[in-house]
Amino acid sequence: MLNIVSTEVSYFTFTAMRFHLPKLTVFIIIIFVFSFTAVAQNVSVRFSVSTDNRVPVGFATIQLTSATDSTVIHQKVSDSIGSAIFNVAEGQYTVNITAVNFTPVTKDVAIKSGSTFFAVQMQTINKTLGAVVVTASRPLLRQEDDKTIVDPESLAATSTNAYEIMEKVPGLFVDSDGNIYLSSTTPATVYINGREQRMSAADMATLLKNLPPNAIASIEIMRTPSARYDASASGGIVNVVLRKGVRIGLTGSVTVGGNQGRYGNQFVGLNLNNNNGGLTTYLSLQVGRRNTYDELTTVRAFSIDSFLNQEAYTKFASTNYYAGYGFSYGINKKWEVSYDGRLGYNLQNNNSSNLSTITKKGTQGTLFQNLTNVNNRGHNYNLTQGVNLKYKIDSAGSEWTTDLSYTHSPNFVDQFFGTGDGEIDNRLRFFSVQTNFLKKLKHQITFETGGKTTGVVFNNSTDYFTTTNGNRVKNIARSAAYKYNENIHSAYVQVSKNFSGIILKMGTRLENTNMNGRQLQPNDTSFSLHRTDFFPYIYLSRSLMKIAGYDLRAYLVYRRTISRPAYENLNPSQRFVDPFLFETGNPNLRPQFTQNYEANVSVDERPIFALGINDTKDIFSQVIYPSDTSNKISLRTYDNLGKNKETYFRILGALPPGKKYFFVAGAQYNHNNYQGVYEGNKSLAFKRGSWSLFTYHQLKLTPITQISMNGFVRFKGQQQFYELGTFGQMNMSFNQQFLNRKLNVTLSCNDIFFTNNNTFIFNQGSINANGQRYSDTRRFGINLRYNFGIKKKEDNNPFNAEGLERGN
Repeated sequence: MLNIVSTEVSYFTFTAMRFHLPKLTVFIIIIFVFSFTAVAQNVSVRFSVSTDNRVPVGFATIQLTSATDSTVIHQKVSDSIGSAIFNVAEGQYTVNITAVNFTPVTKDVAIKSGSTFFAVQMQTINKTLGAVVVTASRPLLRQEDDKTIVDPESLAATSTNAYEIMEKVPGLFVDSDGNIYLSSTTPATVYINGREQRMSAADMATLLKNLPPNAIASIEIMRTPSARYDASASGGIVNVVLRKGVRIGLTGSVTVGGNQGRYGNQFVGLNLNNNNGGLTTYLSLQVGRRNTYDELTTVRAFSIDSFLNQEAYTKFASTNYYAGYGFSYGINKKWEVSYDGRLGYNLQNNNSSNLSTITKKGTQGTLFQNLTNVNNRGHNYNLTQGVNLKYKIDSAGSEWTTDLSYTHSPNFVDQFFGTGDGEIDNRLRFFSVQTNFLKKLKHQITFETGGKTTGVVFNNSTDYFTTTNGNRVKNIARSAAYKYNENIHSAYVQVSKNFSGIILKMGTRLENTNMNGRQLQPNDTSFSLHRTDFFPYIYLSRSLMKIAGYDLRAYLVYRRTISRPAYENLNPSQRFVDPFLFETGNPNLRPQFTQNYEANVSVDERPIFALGINDTKDIFSQVIYPSDTSNKISLRTYDNLGKNKETYFRILGALPPGKKYFFVAGAQYNHNNYQGVYEGNKSLAFKRGSWSLFTYHQLKLTPITQISMNGFVRFKGQQQFYELGTFGQMNMSFNQQFLNRKLNVTLSCNDIFFTNNNTFIFNQGSINANGQRYSDTRRFGINLRYNFGIKKKEDNNPFNAEGLERGN
C-alpha cells in the first residue's frame, strides 16, 4: 500500500498542476524553461570510496562544505559500488566521509572547472564489532537519476517478510491479488537483484512472502526505466536489491518475531556475512508460518428481477522455508565474480467457503442457494541461481558485466470439493543471459550498449475427477493441459553527455518477441506471435538553483514500453470458480504499448514534486462478460479494450530528520480516461480521479528509544475498472535498544482502526455489481533482532587513513 516517504528538505512544497495542452507541447515548454533558467556555473566531480585493497565501500555518507560559506553544504550517499557524483560551484571545500565501521576521513580539496575525480581510501575500525549502527541521517527515499531508491531499514523492523515491506513502501500500491502498482493502470514489473523473475502476481507474492524482512538492502523504483532495461515495463519496474556480504569481517544477526490478528504469523531467521580478503560470503536462513483470511461479499444483478448474493470466506495457512546464499570474489583489481542463489519451499493448506444465494427483487424470498467448500493443499518451491562476472576497465567507472540466471519454480496443488477433486501441476522454467558494456569517454560522455536473451517454458496439467457412488471418474470437460514457450532477444545502445551541468541521455532498445502456446486438452488449439519493436528513451536533467544551500534539480524522462500478455492471460482453458463464475484466458490478446512521460523536481536527491503521463494503446485488462444470453453465468477473462490516458502528480514536504522529531507529508493524484469498446460492441467511456495522502512521524525520546507513526488514506480509489471506496491505514511502532545497541526490540500495531478494507463497484457493459473485501490487516506484533560481530583478522600493516588522492 502507498505509505511512508522520508526526505531531508526543510520546507513544504504543496502545489498542484493540471495541463490541458498536448503532452508534446508541455514538454517543449518545460525544456525552454530549463534553457532560460539562470544558474551558476557548476563543476561535475565524482568521488570513489574504497578500502585500501580497492574494495568499494557502498552507502558511505559524503559531505562537502564550502570553505567560504559554511551554510553551503552538499551531501550524498554513495551507491553500491562506492561512487557519488556532485554538481557544485568552483571553490575550496572541506570533505567529510563516514561509513559504518570505517574511520572517518576529512580533508580540504579544491574543485576547479573540468571533470574532477577524487579517490577515497578508508580504513576499517580495528576493534571487535558490536551492533551495526548507522549514525548518519539516511533518508527513506532519495532520487538518483531516473530512479527512486528506498532504504527499507525502518520498515523491516515492523514487518515479518519482504511482502509486508512492499505494502509500506512509499509510492507503491499492493492490491489483494499481489499486483504492485506505481500507477493505477498497469502493474509494475518486479526484479530481484536486477533480474526479471517472469512470474505471475500470485507466484511473485509467494516469493516475497518467503523473503526475510531484513534480507532487503534497498528498493529501486523506476517509473520510466532507461533503455538498459527490458521494454516490458509499462507500469514501471520495482527492483528488490537483496543484502549480500558486507566487507567488515564476520557479522550477523538473529531475528525472531511475529504478529497477531484474527490469526497469527511467526518467523525466526539467521543472517551471516563474512569477508576474508578478496572473498565475501553470505548466508540467510528463515522459517516462518503465516495464517490470514480473506472475506469477500458481492451483490450483482442476476437477471431482470433477481440478485445474486455471494459470501466467500478463505483462510490461508502456510509454512515456508527460505535460504539465500552466495559469494563475491575479487580475482584481481580488474575482475570480480559473484554468485547468489535462493531456495524457497512453501507448504500451503487453504480452505474456502462460498455461499451463493439468488433472491427476487423487492422480496425477502430465496429462489436458490448453494454452498461450495473447497480445500487446496499444495507445495511449491522456487530455485534461483545467478552468476555475474564484472570487469573494471578503468578507475573512471567503465566496466563490462555479464550475467546468467536460471529459475525453476514448480507448483503442485490438490483440490478437494464436494463432488470430487482435482490435481493441478504447474511447472515454470526461466533463464536469462545478458551482457552490458559501459565506457566513460572524454568530455563527460558515457556510452552504454548490451544484449540479452530470455526464455520461458511453462507446462500446465489440470485433471479433475468426480466421485459417484464411491467411483472416481475423470471429468474430461474440466480437465486441461497447456504448454507455453517464450523467447525474447534484445539489444540496446545509450549515450549520455554532461553539458555544463545539463545531463542528456538518449538511447533505444530493439526487442524481438516469439511466443508459442498450445492447449492439448480438452481441445487442441494453438497460437503464436512473432514481432520486432523499437523502444526509444530520452532523459534530461538540470540544476535549477540553490535554496538555503540545497541543490534544486529538475528531470525530464520519456520512454516507449510494452506489456505482453503472460501465460495465465492467454490460456484458453476454462476454470471453475463457483457455480456462477468461470475464468479463462484469451489467446487473441494483443500486447499493449505505452508512451511514458515524467517531469520531476528534487532537492539534493530528495524528490519533492513529479508530474507524469502514461498514454496506453490496446490496453488489456481483466473483464467480466456474461457467458450466456440469460446473464446468469459470468466469464472472467482478459480483453483489449481500447486506450487510456493517465495523468498523475506527487507532492512532498517535510521537517528534516536529525533532531528529536521529524515528519513528512505528501499527496498523489491519479486521473484516468478510458476510451474503447466493451463486450465487442458496447462503447466504453470511463473517467475517474483518485487522491492519496500519506504521512510519517518519528519521535526520538532518547538516543536508543523512538516512536514511529505512519499512515495513508486513498479517496475514490481505482483498480482497473473497479471503483473503490475510501480506505486507509494507520500504523504505529515503538523501538528500544538494549545491550549496547546490539538488541533491538520493536512493538508494532498495523491498521490500528481496521480501515484498510475495500468497498467496490463494477458497472461496465451488462455487468452491474458491488461488494466489499476484508483481510486480516489489523495486527499487533513484536520483533527482536540481535546483531553480533567477530573481530576481523588483523593485517600485517597497521590501519593508516590515507585520505583523499587525486585521480587522473
